[in-house]
Amino acid sequence: MWTVIIILLIGAYLLGSIPFGVIISRAVIRLDITKVGSGNIGATNVAREVGLKWGVITLVADALKGYIPVALAQYMFGSSTETAEALAGIVGILALLGHQYPIYNRFKGGKGIATGLGILLALSPISCLFSGIIFVVVVILWGYVSLGSILAALTVPLWLYIAGHSTFLILISLIMSLLITFRHRGNIQRLLRGNERKWHKGGYLNRSTKRPRSSSE
Repeated sequence: MWTVIIILLIGAYLLGSIPFGVIISRAVIRLDITKVGSGNIGATNVAREVGLKWGVITLVADALKGYIPVALAQYMFGSSTETAEALAGIVGILALLGHQYPIYNRFKGGKGIATGLGILLALSPISCLFSGIIFVVVVILWGYVSLGSILAALTVPLWLYIAGHSTFLILISLIMSLLITFRHRGNIQRLLRGNERKWHKGGYLNRSTKRPRSSSE
């Protein structure tokens, strides 16, 4: 049993480490996404620099990195006991760390929102819905994807508590929320300075995929 758990944990990290943003950007327009825009490999930067469609595809791919290993843990060990729920949560943390510090990309990864979305969707769909609403409302009202992402992540433990999940899973979700917030520290500094980029400035919808090749290629 312990061998299976260890393989599952390692597999979650390795799956989380796949840098889909890097792969998609290079495949579509031969662009090194780490050297343009924010330099982040996540869906937001891909949407800005490559195109909205490819940003959405990156979002889905990154979310699946979190969803698949957690759902597999639930399939193998169930989710009705606190121990099984805690194991699924720990698997989720490994997938998140894989995305944020990927072994395949010299440990330079994304901020974890999409992968966190997939993890939460597997752990608690209703909590995922509530955090998703927070994200959408914040982005619509203030236009900051980063602010919406941070607040959506930080409210996850609250939704899990309201939904009646175990204390251990709530603590695990708090760790994941803090990891995601930490990865947004640059965004937080720009928000405080008032120069954070809004989603409708620069236009995800207007980005052309006919971007000139990067000089690094």
